[in-house]
Amino acid sequence: MNKAFTLFSLKRRILAILLVISFIFCSLVVRLFVLQIINGKELQSKATDQWTRDLAIVAPRGTIYDRTGSALAVSYTTYNVYVRAREVKDKSEVAIHLSEILQLSFENVYSKISKNNASEVLIKMQIEGEEAEEIYKLNLSGVYLAENSNRYYTYGNLLTQVLGFISVDNVGQTGVEAFYNQLLKGKDGFSYVQSDLQGKEIGGSLRYYVGATAGEDLHLTIDSKMQLIVEKTLEKIMLEQKAKSVTGMILNAKNGEVLSMSSKPSFDLNEVPRDDLESLFAYSKIKPATDIYEPGSTFKILTVAAALEEGLTSLEDRFYCPGFRVIDGIRIKCWRTIGHGSQTLTEAFANSCNCCFMDLALRLGVDKFYSYMTKFGLGQKTGLDITGEAGGILMAKKLVKNVDLARMGFGHAIALTPMQLLSAVSSITNGGTFNSPHLVVGGSPIVKGRVINNIISPQTSALVNGLLEFAENKTGKYTFVEGYNIGGKTGTAQKYKETGGIDTGKYISSFIGTYPADNPEYIVFIMVDEPSNGAYYGSIVAAPYGKEIFINLFDYLGEEKQDESIVVEYVEMPDVIGKSLTDCAVMLKEIGLEFELDGEGEFIEKQLPPVGTTLIKGSTILLITN
Repeated sequence: MNKAFTLFSLKRRILAILLVISFIFCSLVVRLFVLQIINGKELQSKATDQWTRDLAIVAPRGTIYDRTGSALAVSYTTYNVYVRAREVKDKSEVAIHLSEILQLSFENVYSKISKNNASEVLIKMQIEGEEAEEIYKLNLSGVYLAENSNRYYTYGNLLTQVLGFISVDNVGQTGVEAFYNQLLKGKDGFSYVQSDLQGKEIGGSLRYYVGATAGEDLHLTIDSKMQLIVEKTLEKIMLEQKAKSVTGMILNAKNGEVLSMSSKPSFDLNEVPRDDLESLFAYSKIKPATDIYEPGSTFKILTVAAALEEGLTSLEDRFYCPGFRVIDGIRIKCWRTIGHGSQTLTEAFANSCNCCFMDLALRLGVDKFYSYMTKFGLGQKTGLDITGEAGGILMAKKLVKNVDLARMGFGHAIALTPMQLLSAVSSITNGGTFNSPHLVVGGSPIVKGRVINNIISPQTSALVNGLLEFAENKTGKYTFVEGYNIGGKTGTAQKYKETGGIDTGKYISSFIGTYPADNPEYIVFIMVDEPSNGAYYGSIVAAPYGKEIFINLFDYLGEEKQDESIVVEYVEMPDVIGKSLTDCAVMLKEIGLEFELDGEGEFIEKQLPPVGTTLIKGSTILLITN
């Protein structure tokens, strides 16, 4: 018997064969596990891509409403046109029809549909329903329509900056459309069909359709009627004052709700000037929150609030203004170069005397002054729910000298945004509570709003409100807008060149108004950038338009007068050219006109408005000396 074939050796061979078979089986099981379990979804997706062709269905964006429920931005169905080149029977015919209907170049369309290596090519996005119907009726082989969504803005050029606009592929680009894009955009759907290896649709195969889910709606704090009032006034300013740009806002002082916000020039949101990127960028900016400026006299509200809160002054405190102060060896002028003489704090605030506010800033000192500026929110973002908000510029505290501090006291040597200023003023006038300004009812669902109590005491708040009321009603109570209790402050600031230094002849004129003056709910703001119609003082250029906004606002709100007995008195602008400043001041005081002075000469060379103009008693005019 051959020893090579013993029973023992046979068993070993059978065992080896079984082990090999088991190893192969286990390898197959592991491989199947990897393919089906670990890589299953990925491979299934790749397979689906190979034997299906899909088209996206763009989700309609959520509707944007104002606080009254009026729709501001709505979505409507449009269509994208695709071509699957391998399914086109007559490429020339298809190119002719599509180029005519879609107003496209025949050569470009023909070139696209000749690309047989592409599964499908996009011919045009967001075509209107009428065009889509024309294409559908032609029943062109290889041509497909997919649902898309476009935006329609109900009021066109109203709220241009606040609402913003979307790109051609439905992504928010500016304004709340961009900031709240994730909420508004929704979830896209899709449709697909089975195809062969060449990408051609398999006849009789299954078609799949998954509908899009619309985005969430958004309810803004904006009141479209108030917005219309503000924007009409801004357009009037642009025309009458020949300004570079203008900005207007209405803010709820109690809770930080932005009721109206706009800048001009602007554009129609239904006709976005995408071919002029420079203008598009400039006119899309939400300037109240992105652009900083030197505020001038409106800033004095903050300085006086800090000084009163610290007990460093009182309403009857007296200040002497000779027309200048010399600080650190530098002569700093009051706007009234001949001086205001001796005056109380109340009078100095109404006169907007720079000397008084230099004194107050120096009394506060750098540490206390900066402490209050931080409380008021300067040098930091307000939390407004937009992209690109600026934080303003505060000089490094360790570098501040007395001369710098003095200038800051009356709103120079400091830069902030209009929204920072209004937020600070609202916290001062509402009793001492800082509320982050916001554009969505109930507060932003994305950004947590800040609420800080006890910025200043209610007692200081009441004193500042009284100063604001007196400043805008110099000829008697309730006279700024006859019968209504309004407070306010005007401002005039120089502009600076990008390279540094004052930009001679260029100014920013502004006005802040509060209502009701003793317990403000509404704050109205007007800023005129580079007025060029002869005047630039805020009291002449901005305040009259603030008054106009208040008048229209009261009419819209149905607000009753606090005093029905107030009677409007009119006076005629006299001829003061050639007269001495002293004689002129006496004459104007007798007839009830205020005046701003430009120049340091003794005699009047020009006047605005011209002789014979009918003015409301208490109006402010401009005198230009030689």
